[in-house]
Amino acid sequence: MPTFNFPNPSLADPDGLLALGGNLEPETLLSAYQQGIFPWFDEDTPILWWCPDPRAVLEFDNLYISTRLARTLRANKFLVTFNQDFDAVVKGCAYRPEEGTWITPEVANAYGEFHRKGHAHSVEVWQQGVLVGGLYGVAIGGLFAGESMFSTVSDASKIALVALVSRLKEKGYQLFDLQIINEHTSMMGATEIPRMDYLARAKLAIKLKVTF
Repeated sequence: MPTFNFPNPSLADPDGLLALGGNLEPETLLSAYQQGIFPWFDEDTPILWWCPDPRAVLEFDNLYISTRLARTLRANKFLVTFNQDFDAVVKGCAYRPEEGTWITPEVANAYGEFHRKGHAHSVEVWQQGVLVGGLYGVAIGGLFAGESMFSTVSDASKIALVALVSRLKEKGYQLFDLQIINEHTSMMGATEIPRMDYLARAKLAIKLKVTF
């Protein structure tokens, strides 16, 4: 299926909506993330593509670890893995019975295929052999775009985030995109930067030769 031709990100409306329609084929998703664009929609809308201004990012050195979280990390109650159960992490992120989710079966299948193509990755947090938290996102060059996280026990998603930042720093990534800031990521150190600054940094980051 041909790749969707995206408009210039600078044409997005004040809320960041840039385009609608297209498909979620791996080639389309890859083209979108390379241009700083991501899909976000629900079952009642067509595929919507976004490039918000400002853009939420997490600078590695700004990661905030509270005293309580540091204590939890030292206790070693959890096991963290990478890319061991991508589909289960997506399923965990999608399970939000009280608030609804944008991770429809169509989206889950699309990102599962994107993972098998080597572009999407997961962090898993286990407790006594049970998956209790995690996150997933997209990596292109030295850019990692976080998509969603979940937790069924206290601090599990925060532990996934801390582990991911450590791995990205170790591997030489340059930009951690959080797309849209929320209370949870703000508490962990996320900030916002102008869209044009984000796009300039993303253009440089995706040229890097790093692996996840």
